Amino acid sequence: MKTQDLNLSAQESNQLIASGNRNVFYESGVFAVNIIGSPGCGKTSILEYTANHFDEKFAVIVGDVKTALDADRIIKSGQKNAYAIETGGGCHLTANMIREKAMEIDLKGIDYLFIENVGNLVCPSAFDLGENLKIAVLSIPEGDEKVRKYPSLFIRAAAVIINKIDLLGFMDYDIEQVKADCRAHNSNVKIFETSVKTGKGFDEFFQYLRDQRKHF
Repeated sequence: MKTQDLNLSAQESNQLIASGNRNVFYESGVFAVNIIGSPGCGKTSILEYTANHFDEKFAVIVGDVKTALDADRIIKSGQKNAYAIETGGGCHLTANMIREKAMEIDLKGIDYLFIENVGNLVCPSAFDLGENLKIAVLSIPEGDEKVRKYPSLFIRAAAVIINKIDLLGFMDYDIEQVKADCRAHNSNVKIFETSVKTGKGFDEFFQYLRDQRKHF
């Protein structure tokens, strides 16, 4: 009988559970996506749009410090398979939180699991949840310096969504600099410019998700 080393760090313990999550998702045919961004960047709005336009079977887990408001928004948008996690003060989701919540989901009945992490550009980036893909979300109103100020997320993110692109002409935002900053950390990063108001960029983003799932 194996015993667990009680001296494992929180990060090491999280990684063990994340690896277990990844195995469960793989065996269930679920492609998991960890979505990370600042409060107000539009993570929930993106998932609301996805609920209405992404023609695939999926579930959503939404992490917040308090309340289930964002999960409720996604449910009201038409995606009934949405679940809330309250961290009670924690600035990020953990692999154990995802493991416990995933037990409530019929994983065999979905192809994708979208995880909306707690609004934060720092803490969530370092914690693996067992996802296949980490996606960073930026938005025009929050300014164009975020990649330079918070590099850890953009080193790890396979894709970056620059959201609220419909506001680009109304704000002082150097989008080419932002793209260059992203590529400086990851030359292979995929960048999508999206707007939930106009639908811009979502067809390309949805196809990217389908393509990634084919190879996981």
